[in-house]
Amino acid sequence: MGKGQKYEMLAHDVKLVGACPPTYPLQKKRHSQEFLRTIAHLRARTNTISAVARVRSTLAAAAHQFFQQAGFQYLQTPLITASDCEGAGEMFRVTTLPIDQIHRIPKTPDGKTDFAKDFFGKAAYLTVSGQLSGETYACALGDIYTFGPTFRAESSQTTRHLAEFHMIEPEMAFADLYAAMDNAEAFVKFVVRQTMQSCAPDLQFFQKFMDPHLHERLTKLVDQPFVRLPYREAIRLLQVEIAKDPSKWAYPEVSFGTDLQTEHERWLAEKKFNACVFVHNYPRKIKAFYMRDNDDGETVDSFDLLVPGVGELIGGSQREERLEVLQEKMTEFGLNTADYEWYLDLRRYGSVPHAGYGLGFERLVCYVTGIENIREAIAYPRYPGHAEF
Repeated sequence: MGKGQKYEMLAHDVKLVGACPPTYPLQKKRHSQEFLRTIAHLRARTNTISAVARVRSTLAAAAHQFFQQAGFQYLQTPLITASDCEGAGEMFRVTTLPIDQIHRIPKTPDGKTDFAKDFFGKAAYLTVSGQLSGETYACALGDIYTFGPTFRAESSQTTRHLAEFHMIEPEMAFADLYAAMDNAEAFVKFVVRQTMQSCAPDLQFFQKFMDPHLHERLTKLVDQPFVRLPYREAIRLLQVEIAKDPSKWAYPEVSFGTDLQTEHERWLAEKKFNACVFVHNYPRKIKAFYMRDNDDGETVDSFDLLVPGVGELIGGSQREERLEVLQEKMTEFGLNTADYEWYLDLRRYGSVPHAGYGLGFERLVCYVTGIENIREAIAYPRYPGHAEF
């Protein structure tokens, strides 16, 4: 039996179905992931990418299983939208206007593009989140979840960002911040446990070649409770640590109102607690408009789940269910309330407290496999300058 071979076959007759010439780009050697991205249509034949695909499939199935068993309804939200859920403005535009013939693009009297003449009669974009649409059904059905592609036109070349990715976004009626954190913890533990049971050989492969501590890390996630840490306390802990040697930090200036960077998140999860950590009650000025204001006037009922090796995995909040407060906040954040009248109707007509969160699926795949670059966590990665295959 050949080295590394699990089975030996004795054949009476062999028929060649598909010949492979010597020019086949996958030779018997280790190829870099950068090279394999240039032949993404073939890279699934490698041990690493095929193992990622099996783990990804198992995680996706486990996600549906978790929510279905808990009584959630699966909702498919639109990919084309006129709303910017996060208020970040980093959205891909969808248009049928003749952009390659500038002289034919219709203009308004003040010289701007007249999107009233476009396909949808207004400016339209690829969605960054299904959350706002999900809230409409949560307020009707109770608990729902979405699981689908989302897009962000962020010019980022980091190992943590994609232009096209998938989000899992549950919304729960009659739920608060703490119920959302409880559900998020139960969800992550469930899907990781299912994958450890179903993909043991693949996880052993990743432990051997990607992360020698993978099994220990995943076991700890499943077995240990997640830490709950108020944002103010997280800032205090970081200030104490950074003061020991500010030169070790790329972002040493940390105070109330700081949007935590990856190095801050990973220090909290990997060094300080060596566990998954919920940081909650962030400053309102650095979070989205739809998050519920706390009575202190400075923070919102929000949370991020930080995990060792990745940083932020989940972001969530209790939603602002009070109509007047939400209207004032949208004005403060510079949003046109006319574009969100349908969203405000949820507060006008029988509002209920509700909460939810979003989980970046590819980041979950990275965490479970130990893959460092998110571009290996999806079949055909999309990022600035790259939309091949």
